[in-house]
Amino acid sequence: MKTSITYILIFFFSFSLIAQEKEQPPKGGEPKNFSLPKKETVKLDNGLTLVMVPYGSIPKATIRFSIKTGNIDENENQVWLSDLLADLLEEGSTTKSSKQIADEMAGMGGNLNISVGLHTSSMNSSVLYEFAPEAIMLMADVLKNPKFPAEELDRLKADMKRDLSVRLSRPGSQARRDFYAQLYPDHPYGRVYPSDEMIESYTVDDIKQFYEEHFGAVRTTVYVAGKFDRDAVQKTVEKAFLDWREGTPSKYNIAKPVASNEVKIIDRPGAPQSTIYYGLPVIGPSHEDYIALDITNSILGGSFASRITSNIREDKGYTYSPYSSLDTRYKSGVWYESADVTTEHTGASLTEIKKEIEKLQNEPPSKEEMEGIINYESGIYVLQNSTPSGIIGQMIFLDTHDLDESFLTNKVAKMHEVTPEKVQEMTKKYIKPENMTLIVVGDREKIENQIPKPVKQSLKQ
Repeated sequence: MKTSITYILIFFFSFSLIAQEKEQPPKGGEPKNFSLPKKETVKLDNGLTLVMVPYGSIPKATIRFSIKTGNIDENENQVWLSDLLADLLEEGSTTKSSKQIADEMAGMGGNLNISVGLHTSSMNSSVLYEFAPEAIMLMADVLKNPKFPAEELDRLKADMKRDLSVRLSRPGSQARRDFYAQLYPDHPYGRVYPSDEMIESYTVDDIKQFYEEHFGAVRTTVYVAGKFDRDAVQKTVEKAFLDWREGTPSKYNIAKPVASNEVKIIDRPGAPQSTIYYGLPVIGPSHEDYIALDITNSILGGSFASRITSNIREDKGYTYSPYSSLDTRYKSGVWYESADVTTEHTGASLTEIKKEIEKLQNEPPSKEEMEGIINYESGIYVLQNSTPSGIIGQMIFLDTHDLDESFLTNKVAKMHEVTPEKVQEMTKKYIKPENMTLIVVGDREKIENQIPKPVKQSLKQ
């Protein structure tokens, strides 16, 4: 046994020496531009849009009904009302129970998922390609003929309140709630979570009214991607939806975010870590600077090789998983750095984050750093959009933000046009620490003297 181990060690040692003597592997190729597969768009008389994308060889069809409504259409007393509506949709239609729907979808090789986002609500399934027309008919029945059973409402509201309680027990959720409330004080973007009392107040009539006001053909796009019978799909969509009411066109409420240097502590006595949200409003995807700012974010904190990550994770050991994000909103956006840092290094972490921002403001990155980040980001972008679901997601993104297809097809090329000087310019122009909101969830007694003043408000959770 010992002899075998010795030979193995000699082999690996010799291999290591040989490898060191060889030249480095050749430079990787530059990622190719993303190509949106050929698609066909059909518009029905009532305003509903059908988009068909033949793609790939796997014998499955991905189907998504995208409706241009979501949390953005909720008023200040309706937070998560659209989520509760989606929960009730899953309880069945006027013609089929939830069990019948689940059984029929399973027989087609798929299942039905209903979800709600800020800007869109969606019904999704992926079925064996020959069942695509049947799946569309079933999904249309659920969307057009919701039962909204009153007897299920109390159970669903109880589930929602439990989910809310679990979420708000987490420091990250508490920080996110107050961060977005500060940036968007008079907009649905700033109302991340409801109260228990708000949830309890919702009635079936409230849900039906929201449905009547925000659901209809003119807001709906049916996407079908993958393998499917094109003629059968179109005929089925026409049969299923031609008699559906148009409804009202979508009109997203454009937010006016607030940039400030507010600082807030949410007290968690005895917490071994501090959760930091540190950021400010920036631009949205429709702005000409967006792609350059996205690359800037990747260099600062948006990738594992980013500067802030290398600094406070690798070099200092203050945190395990810091990250920065460029969150997209309609006609606006938010840049923020988030991290769970050790309590005793809360102030030091903030100092290092600010130091990295200022360094990038004062000195452009090297060409080598830029090349590595851009190749990584462009490669990931192409890979993420190489599935039917990914392609549909990108088309919904275009529709949500009023973007032309060239945003997708030219994105890789636009990434490679970003220069080190442009990154420096973007940091100066948009990532300004003096305008950043800071939310810290942690042990107030131990961290108050570590973070910048003034502390506007201190809450105990």
